[in-house]
Amino acid sequence: MTLAIEDYALIGDTETAALVGADGSIDWLCLPRFDSPAVFAGLLGDHGNGRWSVAPVGGLRRTTRRYLPDTLVLESTFHADDGVVRLLDFMPPRGRTADLVRIVEGVEGRVPMRMDLALRFDYGSTIPWLRRIDGALSAVAGPDAVYLRTPVTTRGAGLTTIADFVVGPGDRVPFVLGWHPSHRPAPDPVDAERALRSTTRWWRRWVRASTYEGEWRDEVVRSLITLKALTYAPTGGIVAAPTTSLPEQVGGARNWDYRYCWLRDATFTLYSLLAAGYEAEATAWRDWLLRAAAGMPSELQIMYGVRGERRLEETVLPWLAGYRGSSPVRVGNAAHRQFQLDVYGEVIDSLHQTRRVAAPEPEWDAWPFQKALLDFLEGTWQNPDEGIWEVRGERQHFTHSKVMAWVAFDRAVRSVEELHLDGPVERWKATRDEIHRQVCGEGYDAEVGSFTQAYGSRRLDAAVLMIPLVGFLPADDPRVVSTVDVISTRLVHDGFVLRYDPSTATDVDGLPAGEGAFLPCSFWLVDNLALMGRRREAVDRFERLLDLRNDVGLLSEEYDPVARRLVGNFPQAFTHVSLIDSAANLSVRRGPAAHRGRHREVHGEGDHLSGHARRDRPRPG
Repeated sequence: MTLAIEDYALIGDTETAALVGADGSIDWLCLPRFDSPAVFAGLLGDHGNGRWSVAPVGGLRRTTRRYLPDTLVLESTFHADDGVVRLLDFMPPRGRTADLVRIVEGVEGRVPMRMDLALRFDYGSTIPWLRRIDGALSAVAGPDAVYLRTPVTTRGAGLTTIADFVVGPGDRVPFVLGWHPSHRPAPDPVDAERALRSTTRWWRRWVRASTYEGEWRDEVVRSLITLKALTYAPTGGIVAAPTTSLPEQVGGARNWDYRYCWLRDATFTLYSLLAAGYEAEATAWRDWLLRAAAGMPSELQIMYGVRGERRLEETVLPWLAGYRGSSPVRVGNAAHRQFQLDVYGEVIDSLHQTRRVAAPEPEWDAWPFQKALLDFLEGTWQNPDEGIWEVRGERQHFTHSKVMAWVAFDRAVRSVEELHLDGPVERWKATRDEIHRQVCGEGYDAEVGSFTQAYGSRRLDAAVLMIPLVGFLPADDPRVVSTVDVISTRLVHDGFVLRYDPSTATDVDGLPAGEGAFLPCSFWLVDNLALMGRRREAVDRFERLLDLRNDVGLLSEEYDPVARRLVGNFPQAFTHVSLIDSAANLSVRRGPAAHRGRHREVHGEGDHLSGHARRDRPRPG
């Protein structure tokens, strides 16, 4: 049976990534990009759909894992009946081609080992031709070629490649797998030990640039490294996750492809990287955004490919059974055609924040782009949309969407007033105030005691926890306090926050009910409690969330409080961003204060309200 999601660890080269199981098997790897067809797709099927295993033969007593400090180099230690052996897995930062390196190191005793390689191109559907060239094993099918170089003898066994070998104390046996276009010759051999040293130095140099000084340093650094690993270095795009179709409920149908750049998710990742001092990543993302979104404002998509591709057509792969039978397996994502109001607010806010702290803008200035978005938004903010949760049912007037439309005009006003840019500021102020009055009038239900999911609805939705975090209302506003209390009582399962009432899922998004607790929502509750000065309660919830991380510090999109396991695509950028933000909030706060020390004047209903603006994130499901 496929391992539990939490039994996997991530390695990557900032252009693609692999999932390595606690059993020594790599069950997921797309080459050469995050969104390329997988060469190992066993995660979504079985071993016959592709995997690469290196593990002891015979009895295995236990396995421990860790990342080498401040790196993305994974070290797995196998305690076998015959001794102890270590396995180092990593992907060197990309040169001309993509490489994956595995080094087996003997520690105690003499341990029999086996390597089992099953290459299956195009998501496990294509068995390549194999041949030996200059001492390497070469696999070719269509446009793809993969080579394996190792000093141990390999042999064919059925449709896989096997190597049996023994390691003793001090022995180090390398395996290097590399991809290249099939019409080009294989690149020069990679020296595994030299690659290990250079990869370790590269990650530690990157971590040293962090300016984070708060509590939970190790947890934050691990999340920052994960976010960096999900950044597509050539363009600056940031993927939501490196996987597709890991289910929100095992056996269910809520299985989506997250290997693309959601403007929402990438924006929130940008905020966390900026807050930690990584301006280069922020400016690279800004430039990616301006290229990807170039065109008519009405054509702005909620997501793009890593190079800015617009067509992300959704397709089902029927030959893959799905993770533990969770079907269908999807590639592409039909949500790219949706209309989501909140994206405009998030994009305009992110450009505003980046302009304040990062490098000068490129020659295609972002401000005209923002003004064009605002012109479009002025005529569309009153329309219903699919919302943050990307419903596949009827469009609605989602409260959170309207709040984020308010954010768009609020940040535009601030850009004029604080940064002295040009624009129709009085008109924007009027629109901002109109949205604020409407949300407070139609988005809050006094009988429920909470802001609700949509106008005229009595349903709860955790997305409204964003209201104080973006500065729409202060955390001590009675409507915010009551909203937090109602959500804490009625939308929490075993201490973790659900996106909305699962019993209404079919009505809301047109899909069968069934998912776990959406982890970013639980972090938003932590942030709300911190803003209210309820720090002890916030810390308790935060540390319980930290306990959900797997043994190497990774989190997925959701947590199943019944089965007590991680579910959804893994690891999830949105979740790690939320962890970083909550750690920062709790590190600087000993009572009510502004997010990250920022105190903003927020306009609403004609009054000046003391608010807490926050760079925060929503994430589709």
